[in-house]
Amino acid sequence: MCLLLRRTAAFTTTTTTRIVRRCATTAPQPTATTDEATYSSAFIKEFVARGYLHQCTDLEYLDTQMASDSIAAYLGFDATASSLHVGSLLQIMVLRLLQRTGHKPIVLVGGGTTRVGDPSGKDESRKMLDDATIQANVDGITSIFSKFLSFGDGPTDAVLVNNADWLEELKYVDFLRDFGPHFSVNRMLTFDSVKTRLSREQPLSFLEFNYVVLQAYDFLELGRRHGVTVQLGGSDQWGNIVSGVELGRRIDGAKLVGLTAPLVATADGKKMGKTADGAVWLTADRLPPYDYWQFWRNVADADVRRFFKLFTEVPVDEIDSIDLGEAPAINAAKRRLADETTALLHGSDALPPIHAAVDALFGAAGTQQQMNAALPKLSLLSSLADGNAVPVADLLVRLQFAKSKGEAKRLITQGGARLQDVKITDVDATISTSNFADLDALKISAGKKRHALLTLDDDDDDEKPQGGL
Repeated sequence: MCLLLRRTAAFTTTTTTRIVRRCATTAPQPTATTDEATYSSAFIKEFVARGYLHQCTDLEYLDTQMASDSIAAYLGFDATASSLHVGSLLQIMVLRLLQRTGHKPIVLVGGGTTRVGDPSGKDESRKMLDDATIQANVDGITSIFSKFLSFGDGPTDAVLVNNADWLEELKYVDFLRDFGPHFSVNRMLTFDSVKTRLSREQPLSFLEFNYVVLQAYDFLELGRRHGVTVQLGGSDQWGNIVSGVELGRRIDGAKLVGLTAPLVATADGKKMGKTADGAVWLTADRLPPYDYWQFWRNVADADVRRFFKLFTEVPVDEIDSIDLGEAPAINAAKRRLADETTALLHGSDALPPIHAAVDALFGAAGTQQQMNAALPKLSLLSSLADGNAVPVADLLVRLQFAKSKGEAKRLITQGGARLQDVKITDVDATISTSNFADLDALKISAGKKRHALLTLDDDDDDEKPQGGL
């Protein structure tokens, strides 16, 4: 595998000598420069300008092809959960850019490869999922793509495919005979995903070791079925992608290209997509639009301009001119970032109730009704039946304001939990129907920025919070 040292400025003759080469000389060599002015195609120009570029097996060739004709490129997502989180958002934005600049995105859902498990970036083997769970996860994540891409039969319309359609039809011995000779175990042992496990003396199953072969075969199959010539992915997929490029050349004589984007981390070095409160999901049933908006509103100052480029479609020159100075400028910029990202995922109609809720919660204009429409809700109708009471600590866990009952009680002890803006002081406090009196809902809060409504409505889920508009 060829791994480039991370670059933060344009390549020079000096910096290119620092490329670390850890693969056979026959492997495609990555090419890159961070000066978008040197490119011809609209896709590559913006891809570079937004900071999406990490590595490419032949960027000059790809730029020429994309400038002269429409190409088909694919990106794969394994179905390991019923939703995707923000860690996958950059890749979705790349697919959206591909379509916006006149090319055809192929979204590959890994119904087949999920049964194997990708070891890339993992310290241990993934939990094996049964077929029913995988199919439910496939159904869950496919709904996300329609929010960002236009699907259909047109030349640049996106297409959704599932690699289970061909991987589950393979005959093992025939597959080994036909494709096994094209993969070097010596080279596969140099892949970071493998080296990391082995260096830490962590188990790497034969099942996982086969993942790179299956992903490479996906590239070959998509080239044959859909004319795909480019595979997109995160930087952790480089070894797998290069293997597919080489397999296509050896089997079909095809000129294929691999293009990767960086794995995004926050300014403090944390992995993008998860917070102390849990994953930042891309579906409203897992994370209400209000909470999604709040995630972006509360990013670090140092991340604002970079996240504008990575996760919105605001023109780059406009982003470069945004005032990120002292308040109120930085706060206005963060609010716009939250608006832009939330509108892309949940639609612009989600913004007015969110704004009203924020204004009502934090002192600006906004009605109680508007606030209620945006906040996540949890019905206690069943829990409070027959005069029962529910511990506040349990509710904090159910609302995902705390990971455990012990953590919830610590939150109460530290003065971080409130009911109707009144601090809760008793760790054993409970809520019953008497707390509602003449109220339709009770606002429960954890800290300054996490809020939800407790209701007695029979149309709200009694097990998990439901998002507002």
